[in-house]
Amino acid sequence: MISDQTRLLAHQLRLFGIHAQMERRAAEALASQMHPLDFLRLLLEDEALFRKDRVAKALATRAGFRSQAAIEDWDATYDRGIAKAKLKELATLGFFTGKENLLLFGKTGEGKTHLAIALGRRLCAEGISTAFVPVNLLFEEIAAAKAAGKYLQLLRQLNKAKVLVLDDFGLRSYTHEEATALVDLLEERYQRGIVIITSQVDSRGWTKLFEDPVVAEAIVDRLVHPSQRVVLKGGSYRERLANAKKPT
Repeated sequence: MISDQTRLLAHQLRLFGIHAQMERRAAEALASQMHPLDFLRLLLEDEALFRKDRVAKALATRAGFRSQAAIEDWDATYDRGIAKAKLKELATLGFFTGKENLLLFGKTGEGKTHLAIALGRRLCAEGISTAFVPVNLLFEEIAAAKAAGKYLQLLRQLNKAKVLVLDDFGLRSYTHEEATALVDLLEERYQRGIVIITSQVDSRGWTKLFEDPVVAEAIVDRLVHPSQRVVLKGGSYRERLANAKKPT
C-alpha cells in the first residue's frame, strides 16, 4: 500500500527516475540499515540521472546525427593518426569549454564523420545542444529558406545550437551567394558557438573554394581562429575492415 501510494505520488510529481528506482533503493536501504538522508540522496541522484539521460536523448534526436557512432566504438587497433591520449582529451570536450572550433581532416573513410558524430553525441550527453548538417544539405536548406522568405529564421534556428557540426566541407567550390550565407552563419556564432568541421581539404586550401578572396578570408578566419586540428590518416578504415572480413 505504501509502495503504491509513493509510486503514485512520484508519478504525479513527474519524478520518473524516483518512480523507476524507489523499490530497488528501498530494498538496499533496508538491507544495509541506510541512513534516511543517504536513502534520499540516492533517490535524488536517480532522478537527476534520469532527467540528464532524457535531455541527452532529446538533444541527440534533434541534432540529426546520421549514425549511432560513439567514442567507445573507435577502433584503436588501427593507426589512424590520432593518439589514445588525444582521443581521450577530445572526449572530455575541452575544445568546447575552451571555446575552440574543432577541425577534423582526412581522406574518405578515415573516420572524420564517425569522430564528429561521436563527439556530438558526447556533447548531447552533457546537455549541450548540437546540430549536425552536411554542408551540401546546408546550402540546399539555405536556398529553400531564402525562396520561402525564411532565411533569417533558419539562421536563428541553426545558431540556437551551441555546437554546429558541418560535415564534408570542401567537397566542391562554393558560389558567392553560398559564401555570403556562410559568413552570415559564422558571424553570428563567432566566439559564442562552437563549430566542428570535417573536411578532406586542409584549411590552408579553403580560400580556393570561394570566388571572392575577401569573403574567403573572412570564412577561414572565423573557422580557424581559435581552433584545434586533428589530421586522420592511414587510408580508408571501411576498406580495411572489408578486406579483413574476406576469407583467406
